[in-house]
Amino acid sequence: MEYEENQQAVEKYECLIFDIDDTLYSAWSGFSHQITENIQEYMIEKLGIEKSKVIELCAFLYKHYGTTMAGLRAIGYKFDYDDFHSFVHGRLPYDANLKLDPVLRNLLHSLPVRKIAFTNADKNHANRVLSKLVLEDCFEQIICFETLNNTNKGNEPGNDDENGVFDINEYCAAPNAGIKLPRTPVVCKPFEAAFEQAFKIAGINPQRTMFFDDSIRNIQTGKRLGLTTVWVGSSRRTDGVDYALESIHNIKEALPELWESNEKSEGVKYAEKVAIETSVKA
Repeated sequence: MEYEENQQAVEKYECLIFDIDDTLYSAWSGFSHQITENIQEYMIEKLGIEKSKVIELCAFLYKHYGTTMAGLRAIGYKFDYDDFHSFVHGRLPYDANLKLDPVLRNLLHSLPVRKIAFTNADKNHANRVLSKLVLEDCFEQIICFETLNNTNKGNEPGNDDENGVFDINEYCAAPNAGIKLPRTPVVCKPFEAAFEQAFKIAGINPQRTMFFDDSIRNIQTGKRLGLTTVWVGSSRRTDGVDYALESIHNIKEALPELWESNEKSEGVKYAEKVAIETSVKA
């Protein structure tokens, strides 16, 4: 009975899920700002949206659909997913803004449990970020845009309104008129469907999993679904947040139990081995 209780304690977490952007590297890298600028340029250059409307529309879509891309597809814009990702992420200054991170690499490698990367970004971007940080071998699996979505070049139906693009202005002007926002075909955080799909794909038990992300919306969704949550980039605790880290590099200081569990586990295994050997000799 004592062994079983110890084993339950050391196996509290069997998986750790990490967001990538602004989580595994600092938000001070400037990538988020550059990504937003690239998205807005794409909307102007590729989709023909008026420049004066782009900033407000971008913010609205991000708020309601999780990502601007998901919102653009929902309201009726058709575009190639690969082309969007290439435009938005392909022009980022990876070499200039991201440096190898041996400290984080050692921390991740010293953690004795499964580690999964979970991002809304495309696979190429995720791989390039992890490669520049030299963290590519720290994760068992990367769950990304292509993992969660039908990547048929963005040609699957979005908004089927015969009038074309959904009128956001009309929706905002008459919020009580019963007008419903169209659904998006894109699966992404912070919505529960993305998390549930990720759990299924990776065989994750949320009750025994810790989740690290810089987005409070993602964190709160994760908490509702049973994850233990760590808000990265903030020292402030709020609803849905179990732990708050100003930097991912503070993980061992803030969560020593992740390492202590391993040490206890090794001790239990050693004690069990000795007990078995002693029993056999007897």
